[in-house]
Amino acid sequence: METHSEMLELAEEAFRARNYELAADIYECQLQERGPERRLYLGKARSLARSARLNEAFETYQKASELGRLLPENLQELLEAIAASIRSKDLDRQRRKKPERQPQTAGRVGGSHTPRSSDEEEEEAESDVFSCRLCLVLLYEPITVPCGHTFCKSCLEKQAAAECKLCGRPLNVVLCNLLGKWFAAESQAQRLRPEAEQLCHNRNYSAALELYNQALSLAPHDYLMLCNRAELHINMGNYKEALHDGETACTLKPLRTKSHFWKARALAALCRSEEALKEYIYCIALRPDWKSVKLEAQKVIVFFNASSLRFKFLPSVFFLLNLGDFGTRTHEDFKATREVSSELIDASDLECSLCMRLFYEPVTTSCGHTFCLKCLERCLDHNSSCPLCKENLAEYLAMRAFSKTLLTEEVIVRYLPEELKERRKLYQEEIKELSNLNEDVPIFVCTMGFPTIPCPLHVFEPRYRLMIRRSMEIGTKQFGMCIGDDLKGFADYGCMLEVRNVKFFPDGRSVVDTIGKHRFKVLSHGQRDGYNTANIEYLEDKKVEGEEYNELVQLHDSVYDQALTWFNSLKDNMRTQILNHFGPMPKKEPSPQSNPDGPAWCWWLLAVLPLESRAQLAVLAMTSLKDRLIAIRRVLLFVIRRRPR
Repeated sequence: METHSEMLELAEEAFRARNYELAADIYECQLQERGPERRLYLGKARSLARSARLNEAFETYQKASELGRLLPENLQELLEAIAASIRSKDLDRQRRKKPERQPQTAGRVGGSHTPRSSDEEEEEAESDVFSCRLCLVLLYEPITVPCGHTFCKSCLEKQAAAECKLCGRPLNVVLCNLLGKWFAAESQAQRLRPEAEQLCHNRNYSAALELYNQALSLAPHDYLMLCNRAELHINMGNYKEALHDGETACTLKPLRTKSHFWKARALAALCRSEEALKEYIYCIALRPDWKSVKLEAQKVIVFFNASSLRFKFLPSVFFLLNLGDFGTRTHEDFKATREVSSELIDASDLECSLCMRLFYEPVTTSCGHTFCLKCLERCLDHNSSCPLCKENLAEYLAMRAFSKTLLTEEVIVRYLPEELKERRKLYQEEIKELSNLNEDVPIFVCTMGFPTIPCPLHVFEPRYRLMIRRSMEIGTKQFGMCIGDDLKGFADYGCMLEVRNVKFFPDGRSVVDTIGKHRFKVLSHGQRDGYNTANIEYLEDKKVEGEEYNELVQLHDSVYDQALTWFNSLKDNMRTQILNHFGPMPKKEPSPQSNPDGPAWCWWLLAVLPLESRAQLAVLAMTSLKDRLIAIRRVLLFVIRRRPR
């Protein structure tokens, strides 16, 4: 028969393995065999609590208390089980009450953060648009981070955000001015808070209280200020005043743990242990990992039962469990909304300093200035400095982290809808105009391009940076390639190129991987924003039939065989260079007229043959495949004859 110690070891092993039901059964068996024993009751009680059998757990804890005073550490499992039960009921209520929300895609700031419940995250999502997403009060010294979200400077400094060095990031100038204008009293109150916090740190409580009183007279609904003053009152021994501030803060933000914590501290100081316990348990329900609060709650229970060996707080806990959801107590009582007077709304406060129009896709640089995305990119094409303060933005440019400033965009959508509608209309008209691949087509004046042939480009001139970016943004990913012309600027014939990939460098340069698409003829020359444009028409080979087609096929096959023989006769190193740059020679097509631009192997051969660009241009402009094949054969014969023997 197993000994008593072996059975206890088995019970502990079952508990560690989270088989709480088995652990409870073993302890019960031992109680029946050995009679009442405090440690057996405690083992059974904690196992029942973990099994969510709370009624039985209460009764067992009470029996344990009759055999000896409970210690704070004896009650950890019970508190966690109560908090979990309350939280579960509260979440069920909210799921029944509200439709499911789509998960947010924006990343959280920094590498670590204070864990929060889904209740708190839901409250965050519903908070006022002008509130910081971390402290939920009016943004103070707003800083916009690369993801596009805006936070208080002090909130960011409290985050473990060393990897992105947000603490030293300058303020968002536009939002600073806007918030100061629209919410003057509340902004003034926010400016008093850091000074009051410093006075508290220096234990100058009277001066700090005076500042908090002044701030709350300006912003009576500032949840964080109320919590700070409640803490100050507790430090000063003003427990009733602390309780009042804690209760008010709980009404404003019922799902934030800080308000419940200071309310609990005040209640405990006033010896209202039962009420303090309720608040502590709610804190644990919201933040299950808050170890210091668990210890405080355990101490309250012990203190509450100090005058008696009986487990006296049992009725209070039953009340908590029956209540089930704390959110219904105060959540609907107050909704913080900030209304902006129409007299204060001025579109000029939200104008880009570059285009002097309403912000469109506003982005904020690392130096705190805001511009339209397209305006900023055009400036950075020419210079990597901020257009306003001249701070070097090379790192910002290298990141390509041009995320929209979400708050600025939300403000425009909410308060300037008509102006935004007109601004969007202008933008869409510009995009439509840029998307036309027949009129005002952008032209890159550089080298020869051929259909189906890769054409890698090194882009460093500002005008071509803009041109390439536009082709990517509007979705065409195409532009024309022409060689230069001393009289007209560029030749009358060229080839459309399609961007396959772009690699950007920190200084704004880029390597663009393109491939030839279709040939075109220039009808007229033009310019846009510094780069060349053209109205064009696309070229197609003229098709032949009957005997002419049979002769074309014979010529096609003959020239192909001749080209293949020439390529195979090249030295190994030369062949390797060609293959690395242009790839292998395309195979002979069954029908030479299947493609409007003719067989791909012709363009490949034209690209690798040692011809001047003007001679290549003449072949590119031909719309007769027969003439093109004859020209290529002539070049092949010339090259073969000149090759050293």
